[in-house]
Parts: sequence; C-alpha cells; structure tokens
Amino acid sequence: MPTFRIAVIAGDGIGKEVIPAGVAALEAATRGTDTSLAFTELPWGCEFYSKHGRMMDEDGFERLAKFDAIYLGALGFPGVSDVVSAGLILAIRQKFDQYVNLRPMRLLPGLTSPLGNRTAAEIDMICVRENSEGEYSGVGGRVHRGTPHEVAQQVGVFTRHGIERIVRYGFEVASKRPRKMLASATKSNALTHSMVLWDEVAEGVRTNYPSIDFRKYHVDALAARMVTHPQTLDVMVTSNLFGDILTDIGSAISGSLGIAPGANINPERTHPSMFEPIHGSAPDIAGKGIANPIGATWAGALMLEHLGRKDLHDKVLGAIERVVAGGKVRTPDLGGTSTTQDVAKAITSEI
Repeated sequence: MPTFRIAVIAGDGIGKEVIPAGVAALEAATRGTDTSLAFTELPWGCEFYSKHGRMMDEDGFERLAKFDAIYLGALGFPGVSDVVSAGLILAIRQKFDQYVNLRPMRLLPGLTSPLGNRTAAEIDMICVRENSEGEYSGVGGRVHRGTPHEVAQQVGVFTRHGIERIVRYGFEVASKRPRKMLASATKSNALTHSMVLWDEVAEGVRTNYPSIDFRKYHVDALAARMVTHPQTLDVMVTSNLFGDILTDIGSAISGSLGIAPGANINPERTHPSMFEPIHGSAPDIAGKGIANPIGATWAGALMLEHLGRKDLHDKVLGAIERVVAGGKVRTPDLGGTSTTQDVAKAITSEI
C-alpha cells in the first residue's frame, strides 16, 4: 500500500484552523483504500519568525525536499512584514520549480454569486498562472532610501522557456475540459517587451493544439469579461501578477474567497508540489472559529489528484458540493452561522 509523506505547514491565523479540517477530510477519504497519507507538522510561519528571526528552520528546504507534497494553510500576521511572510511562499515556489499555479474558480451548486442571476453552469473557470518568474521574480531593489530621491525598481523577468512551458500546460488543461477553450491574458499594447514576447510564444505553441479555441485578451478586458460574461470563459493562462489578481475576481464571483483552492505544481515531479487555500491568514477573524475550511479541503483534494488519486479527489469534492448544496451548514462568509468545525464535520460525514 503506497504511503505518501505530506509536510503540513498550518502557518498563521486561520491556517491553523482550516488545515486540521482539511487533514480530517483527507484521512476520511483515504481510509479503507490502498493509499495512505503520513502527515508531518512543521511549526513554521510568523510565530516561528518572532521566536527565531526566520520563517523556517535553516535546513527547511532540505527537509521539505524529502516529502511527496506540502500542505500549506496560510502565512502572514500583523507585526511581521509581508515581505518576510510572503517571501517564504515565493521561495518555496521558486526553489522547487513549482512553475504552475492552478486555481479552479467555480460557483458551486447552491451558492449565490454576487453577479445577478448567474448559475453554477455559467461560472466554471480555471486559471493556469505562471508561478516562478514574471513580476514576482524578486529582481530589483531600492536606492537612496529615505531621501526625496529614493528609487524602487521591480523587474518583471520573462523567459521564452518559462512562457512556453506555462502556455503549453494551459493548452493541456484546456484539452481535457469539455469546452476546449483557452484565454491568454496579455497587456502587449503597453508592456511592449515582456507581453509581446508572451504573445509571440503563445502563438507559436497554439499551432500544436488546433482543436483548442484560443483567444488573446488584454488583462483589463479579461477582468471585465469575468464579471460581464463569465460563461464565455473556461481556462485562462496568465503571468504571475495577472493571475494573482484575476483569480481573486474569480473567487469573489464564485461566492467567497473562502472556498478557493490553489495548487503550486512541479509537473516534472522532480520536487514536491504545494497545495493551499488562496484566502490568506485573515487575522481579523483568526481564533473565532468561523473561517471557511472549504478552500483548504478542496486544496487537499487537488493534492490527492496530483498524487495519482483522481477518484479520491472526486470523493472529497463531491462531499463539499453536497454540503454546500444542502444549504444548512455554512460559515458566515457564505451567509450562514456555522463554525469551522461544523463545516469540517459535515464534509467528513459526507465522505
């Protein structure tokens, strides 16, 4: 019986509340099957930073490299700079070449979108976001600090290799979905170097996928289309920054950021991939027991799929869908009064 080793970094804020809910769902899904998960908790994050002056142990990357996957809750809390907390996520993504950030955006049956009269069939998208370079490459700096002449430069790094592999991945995802549509987010009318290269590479890759309906959108037009005509969009392939913004829109129109999962994938499997909800640490509600565990649980389902158990992914997601459709057990972000534990128990019971 295969046993997969999972590094668990619950992290900060509501991460410590939603990750145990996700772990319970994953244990329920694998119970009685020929697959087992061995979880190892790592106490890294902002609380660790406040004690040790670093977000993880010095040998953290060497330890993480030995796991089959990483299950992350959230990083970030008041008193610790976002540069420090977010830096760990970016470092893991880059160190382990997790160049695909996969984010499903769906209106689950039973939920109401803030967009008027939209049904679940009309909001069903997935974003394939470049995750290792682009605007979050970390290249740049500041000079003349604290003076009237201070200058900050943030360099977007785009390589032909990086663009080609993410666009190709986007086409592959689109080829496995019924509508076989791919939208490329660009801004080549203003970013005349990076996004022109993006467009050129995308046009080259598309020749290998003649069955895919491929369209190019300026990112501002694509953002508007997500609101006005979401039913016309399926798979999107984006740069790092564009995807970060567009997926928050997608989650918002799907009912709540609390339900949105994310996967940081190394497709070649030479390094562990990382799975997380996209909602962040939400310090304003941390400790109140009302955080929505669906995003973390769905991220856990994506982890099962990556580990080769699509059937168990479907089992967990099906349980989430039934609980949501039932309408009785919902956290406040979805208009209910249930606690994190209430929703977690309902999902586990359905599994």
